[in-house]
Amino acid sequence: MNPMPSSIIQCHDAICIVGAGPGGLSVARALKAHGLAYEQFERHIGVGGIWDIGQANTPIYESAHFISSRDLSGFIGFPMPSSFPDYPSHRQIFSYVQAFAQAFDLLPAIRFYTTVTDVCKTPEGRWRVSVQTDTDGQKQFETREYRAIICATGCNWDPHLPPIKGQFSGELQHSVRYKSAREFAQKRVLIVGAGNSGVDIACDAASWADEAFISMRRGYYFIPKHIFGIPADEFSEKGPHLPLWLARPIFSWLLKLITGDLRRFGLPLPTHRLFEAHPLMNSQLLHHLQHGNIKVKPDVDFYEGNQAVFTDGSRVTLDKVIYATGYQWSCPYAQQYFSWRGGRPSLYLSMFSREHHNLYGIGYLETNSSAYKLFDTQAYTIASYLNDQLKNPLRAKKFAQLIANDQPDLSGGIRFIASQRHEVYVDAHRMKSYLQKIHRRMGWSKMHEKMYPSRDFLAIQK
Repeated sequence: MNPMPSSIIQCHDAICIVGAGPGGLSVARALKAHGLAYEQFERHIGVGGIWDIGQANTPIYESAHFISSRDLSGFIGFPMPSSFPDYPSHRQIFSYVQAFAQAFDLLPAIRFYTTVTDVCKTPEGRWRVSVQTDTDGQKQFETREYRAIICATGCNWDPHLPPIKGQFSGELQHSVRYKSAREFAQKRVLIVGAGNSGVDIACDAASWADEAFISMRRGYYFIPKHIFGIPADEFSEKGPHLPLWLARPIFSWLLKLITGDLRRFGLPLPTHRLFEAHPLMNSQLLHHLQHGNIKVKPDVDFYEGNQAVFTDGSRVTLDKVIYATGYQWSCPYAQQYFSWRGGRPSLYLSMFSREHHNLYGIGYLETNSSAYKLFDTQAYTIASYLNDQLKNPLRAKKFAQLIANDQPDLSGGIRFIASQRHEVYVDAHRMKSYLQKIHRRMGWSKMHEKMYPSRDFLAIQK
């Protein structure tokens, strides 16, 4: 336990934001635009969250790039520079997030080197926040009390490792520790897991390792990063939004036309239909498979010495194994106040606690679109409700009833596969259109259009 200060600092109507990554900065801009008092805490030296590769425990590696395209991925009203490539690198995203914070003058309200260690809800319904500030090796402890807390510390910090059977005599690590393809030089390498990060790392291994393998439990749909020379997400967004019954066969046919039958490279066929699981945005792995630089293996059964034995009975000799098996979502300072389902927080519209008034999360969702514009729309929704609590209590009460009772279907008609990742998966089009409906119903739309350029607002509400 941290030593408690002798007094509690009352912050009256102020709001606490935890984290200064993209989600936390989006919330800060929305609160500031509404004229709401807030304080923001960030445990690291600066803004950027996971995109600062110099921070401890970040999952970012040297070859990491955005998987959504430049023109669709920026914050509302703050597009990424046209000088960026279609898929920016992690360094470019980091510089862009820093520029966003500076452009909207968000830095003065952030306390850096400050970790939120504990959150406690008072009998009066306020939020008591304990923080630890590290300056010049000196630790200072403080407790401050707010009317609301917004948790924006992200989901990709605590690595998830599945049970590992047997003993492996080589190097075994989670991808959160992976940084550079040079780690694979003159080694025989296995990547376990085929999410987008796992496939990226497998491509690094294919280029640098003496031998490279990727272990896949199931099949995936591979979406090329460009379709007819256009970034794939732009190709999808700029066309008409087709109903699912029509979009699925059209895009399935298009993918088959572009990639062909992937079984010829040793890839398993997907057992789900298109859109029912997060696809792989990657063209490089197919290139490396075509050239024999990497081989596909099934799930690992067990390890024996320097060998991995797979469920089909085959085995390979290895020097290094990297598990790209995702992350355990957590919010350690306020864990007890969230309701968890399948390792994911259960929140109304992926942001409002139903059980605890004025407890919010941002970024606790998976979706099939770029994140930052969705963060902005979520942030605006939270800020509008917090603003109404002070200036329009009747309307705030009306929205509180929605938090308690509304049960929207945000799947867009898609039956997502049963996996931990898809417990809180939402269809981006459905999410955005539902938020637009709420904004109109609550009378929030006009303020939104004043805050953000109308063309950008309308673009994300298709």
